[in-house]
Amino acid sequence: MHKQLFIPGPVEVLPEVLEKMAEPMIGHRGKASTELQQRISEKLQQLFYTNNTIILSTSSGSGLMESAVRCCSAKRAAVFSVGAFGDRWYKMATSNGKAADKFRAEDGQATAAADVEAALSTGQYDLVTITHNETSSGVMNPIAEIAAAVKQYPDVIFCVDTVSSMGGAYIPVDELGIDFCITSTQKCLGLPPGLSIASVSEKAYERAKTVENRGLYFDVVEIYDKVKKNYQYPSTPSVSHYFALDYQLDRILAEGLENRFARHIAMAERVRAWGEQYFALFSDKRYLSNTLTTMANTRGISVGDLNKALAQRGFEISNGYGDLKEKTFRIAHMADCTMDDINRLLDNINDILGL
Repeated sequence: MHKQLFIPGPVEVLPEVLEKMAEPMIGHRGKASTELQQRISEKLQQLFYTNNTIILSTSSGSGLMESAVRCCSAKRAAVFSVGAFGDRWYKMATSNGKAADKFRAEDGQATAAADVEAALSTGQYDLVTITHNETSSGVMNPIAEIAAAVKQYPDVIFCVDTVSSMGGAYIPVDELGIDFCITSTQKCLGLPPGLSIASVSEKAYERAKTVENRGLYFDVVEIYDKVKKNYQYPSTPSVSHYFALDYQLDRILAEGLENRFARHIAMAERVRAWGEQYFALFSDKRYLSNTLTTMANTRGISVGDLNKALAQRGFEISNGYGDLKEKTFRIAHMADCTMDDINRLLDNINDILGL
């Protein structure tokens, strides 16, 4: 039995999107591929609200996250973490021999703009990383407030992980001054995993040119140069993902970005209201994610057993992440998920638990 996914990713993918991945191959160095990649880039610039250069990578979002910190930090990175994936960015920095400090918020709390400003005011850092939306805790950081703090330090490269929010929340990259904004296909964009995307500012590119030992596969300078020249890439891309992404971006833009963001907010509010009625919300209510909700397991249910029962009915939610397993559970509401989908899921949970 197919299980409809309400997990942080991968998400449900529409059949017609999956069908696009079965399109016949084209040469990835030919004119058709160049035109395809240009179309995708121009549509992504609309989604990102940016004029910056778009780069694609046949990798998970982690690949371009690692590229950002490896290629664009020459002095020291300030890594702000609100959970497991911010911690991961710090590990990427140190694994690549980059000097870095981690500023960790408590689980369920957001990064404070004042803390970012305090760190950058020391003059120690030339790059800052922020997780916009943390799927372990269900926190969506106040990115506009953080961006205002970073803008006071124009020499600092501003990197943001929007892996689980781009396409589900309004993130105006240029207005916020984000230099390296990263996402992946398997979350709010509603495609299978395997492709990551970033918008890269000229400032980030110029910084990267001064950094030695940038690596090869994720060298943002080489990738950026190729894209600017002819929308091509140094390494073999996943053309199948490109076909699906080209099609899905048309669907997203046809829905209307404002309409799409409003749909995500409405689903989030429905799940939050349910969570507050029967459980409790895990994270600070001022900073709740619009794409995923983390519940505190105040009833002490077996989340594993609940998921087994849901599986028999064709649904799947997510247990808590890491140390939060069984202490929390998570319901994602992103991509092409609808309010009807959410209501069916919640009705089934209520029935199973006798709520």
